[in-house]
Amino acid sequence: MEVKGKQAQEQKQGVLKRIAGPVVTAVNLDAHMYDVVKVGKEQLMGEVIKIQGDNVIIQVYEDTTGIRPGEPVTNTGLSLSVELGPGLLTSIYDGIQRPLEVLVNKMGNFIQRGVTAPGLSHDKKWTFKPLVKAGDKVEPGAILGEVQETNIVHKIMLPPNAKAGVVKTIKSGDFTIDEIIYVLDDGREYPMIQRWPVRVPRPVREKKNPTIPLITGQRILDGLFPIAKGGTAAIPGPFGSGKTVTQQQLAKWSDAEIVVYIGCGERGNEMTEVLTEFPSLEDPKSGKPLMERTVLIANTSNMPVAAREASVYTGITIAEYFRDMGYDVSLMADSTSRWAEAMREISSRLEEMPGEEGYPAYLAARLSEFYERAGLVETLNGKSGSVSVIGAVSPPGGDFSEPVTQNTLRIVKVFWALDAKLSQRRHFPAINWLNSYSLYLDALHDYYDREVAPDWNKTRSWAMEVLQKEAELQEIVQLVGSDALPESEQVTIEVARMIREIFLQQNAYDAVDTFCDMKKQYDMMKAIKLFADYAYAAQLAGVSPAQILSVKSKNELPQIKFIKDYKPELAKIEKDMDAEFNTLRSAA
Repeated sequence: MEVKGKQAQEQKQGVLKRIAGPVVTAVNLDAHMYDVVKVGKEQLMGEVIKIQGDNVIIQVYEDTTGIRPGEPVTNTGLSLSVELGPGLLTSIYDGIQRPLEVLVNKMGNFIQRGVTAPGLSHDKKWTFKPLVKAGDKVEPGAILGEVQETNIVHKIMLPPNAKAGVVKTIKSGDFTIDEIIYVLDDGREYPMIQRWPVRVPRPVREKKNPTIPLITGQRILDGLFPIAKGGTAAIPGPFGSGKTVTQQQLAKWSDAEIVVYIGCGERGNEMTEVLTEFPSLEDPKSGKPLMERTVLIANTSNMPVAAREASVYTGITIAEYFRDMGYDVSLMADSTSRWAEAMREISSRLEEMPGEEGYPAYLAARLSEFYERAGLVETLNGKSGSVSVIGAVSPPGGDFSEPVTQNTLRIVKVFWALDAKLSQRRHFPAINWLNSYSLYLDALHDYYDREVAPDWNKTRSWAMEVLQKEAELQEIVQLVGSDALPESEQVTIEVARMIREIFLQQNAYDAVDTFCDMKKQYDMMKAIKLFADYAYAAQLAGVSPAQILSVKSKNELPQIKFIKDYKPELAKIEKDMDAEFNTLRSAA
């Protein structure tokens, strides 16, 4: 037996032949695609990405400076996997699920090479409460018990790749994630921990059409360009246009129960801001720290490029795990452009034929694979869960025609186009309402009519028409001035301004305006429409545009955003507006 074991070990060990940055080549290594290997004397973590005859090509997730040909390469025989179980929430990981807090305790503020740390604590004990008993039949994905993790109940499931069986014994009490807590009738034993390969989507019973919106509390998103639970969205925009702030707002206020935030190749200062702010943010739903329902994955731009690709898959696998418990999960990927740049670098090291702008020919396929893992599903245990994926895109110079943005647009159904000109004018969120769109409007139509107001969709369409009409009129205004416009169109310009400044602008740092529920959004939009109806009627009755624009009550409308109990004030404004317009029509 010892001889066989030694031969197997020798067979799994190869030798480094070539090093090209993060891509190395080994020979005499028995390996399969996507096997995790240990490279060099320092045992750097890598993954097999190509096999060409005797050459095994590996992408290394750590800095390869100083390693030399001739050093050993050992195959673990395992795929790149993540540990799934109690302890995920509140954690901050790097791209390959090493907890940053553990790494700091091991080596200080600078991560050294070859250091490994398990994704979950294997010493901490969790209180397990069984939900099934001996003799119960369980299917793959079945929920067997619960652990109270933070304010979220962590559900312990039979792994989805396990066989069905009958529970022979199941324990109750305090256990580590490695201790056996239940045994099936065929003798199979299971702890609380699961391990799952990151490149393999977790199975579901059925994928459904999304019909419920992910409420974000951001008026331009919920009101004009909504995303459904289980949907996909892209936020492209140049530097400084507000991608990170928008994603933080979505993480804080969206009605998803779990948030997974991936900082993929972002600048260190931006990621530091996220890492310092998120633990101090208060969850508006529970009053407890937002981190209690959040998993952060930090992979900054100065970290090895190969780990960027891993970070995206690590994040989506963790999101799928919570989805399988029946939770709605919101995943923020900031940004997929840095992930694509990592793919481009690895591809060039592999000497593959480049596609457009040097990106690999399979760029669109990889982006599709990632976004395809979003969705509203019926899980294996019969529950309904969702993963909504919101990916930031950082096109160089804000050029939306570049390949990453264009390929992303072919896949996602919501496009929130950030505009540098709007951010320069201090209009936030700086989302351009003329370039943005949502393909979920038809799917969500019934929900809005039922849950918000019967005429919600008509009111939204009216607002969009006014904004589009204003864009056409602005070209004329710039040439000849607003006084040259017909009187009705002068009113349209004013109504569009009110929609922009009252409804679309939102202050993320104001305690009240940072979140706006759907009822308030509807009331604000209806108030603007009420002014428009009065204004057009007055104009037809002979009231001049100057008199219409001088109505004082409309100037009080912007304050509604900052008032929590706004309805009495809004009713007073509408009453004053009615009186003022009656006076104008009488005088005409």
